[in-house]
Amino acid sequence: MTTKQNINTSAISLRTNNLVVGYSTPIVKGVDLNIEQGKISILIGSNGCGKSTLLKCLARVLSPLDGEVLLDNKSIHSLPAKQVAKRMALLPQGPIAPEGLSVKELVAQGRYPHQSFLKQWSTEDEDAVTLAMQQANVEALADRAIADLSGGQRQRCWIAMVLAQQTDIILLDEPTTYLDLKVQVDLLDLLSDMAHQHNRTLVIVLHELNLAAAYADHLIMMKEGKIYAQGSPEKIFNADNLKAVFGLSSKVIKDAESDSLICVPIQKKKQTQKPNQALNETNKVEI
Repeated sequence: MTTKQNINTSAISLRTNNLVVGYSTPIVKGVDLNIEQGKISILIGSNGCGKSTLLKCLARVLSPLDGEVLLDNKSIHSLPAKQVAKRMALLPQGPIAPEGLSVKELVAQGRYPHQSFLKQWSTEDEDAVTLAMQQANVEALADRAIADLSGGQRQRCWIAMVLAQQTDIILLDEPTTYLDLKVQVDLLDLLSDMAHQHNRTLVIVLHELNLAAAYADHLIMMKEGKIYAQGSPEKIFNADNLKAVFGLSSKVIKDAESDSLICVPIQKKKQTQKPNQALNETNKVEI
């Protein structure tokens, strides 16, 4: 049976105005963002710069101290939770599945926003779960327990759950952490396909600089809670910005085959240690 993806393809708008987010003190400070539809926007920056905090506020998990997040020109924090969940999905960092859950049961959790007292599980829900598992390449794992899978397999299952939610916007917080490089690339290839072939809008927090430069349509560099630079990787992924944002001495080169930008760290030159003259004098033996 061929299943059809029921995604709202009308133009969407996700943006922030002078957004301030934090807990006892602000962490994100006066951020203005305009997330592009059908593109991959990737947030990078050093630890503690506010990337995940910003993502949580975009997802309506955290409320702003000031400013606002606008979804289709409406304040996202004033909208009903279920209405937002039909437009936007969040995959947090290090999600944990309930013990004993199978892959299909996990993916089916993505249909929760579409359920109600009057509308229970339907053929549409079943088709959405099947399609999501096909897209994430986990259909063969449907009956296996999540706990028995490898890290890469589990992450694909979580992504399948997000895909089953069938939202226009997908937010992901470090989805490749602790995974082998090949698995990271496979996952980002999948996410790239979701954006460019299925018109999903993705916002991703990543630590891996070279992968961010390779996969981002729009790269956002954060420093101390603010946007330091944003734009295409070709415009902002350079040695000066990496030095300013990460304190990293590097050179940025373009790979001729993949056409991707690559950050090559520059090691500090080892200083030649001077001999301890006093020690030498002490150890001298007079003849």
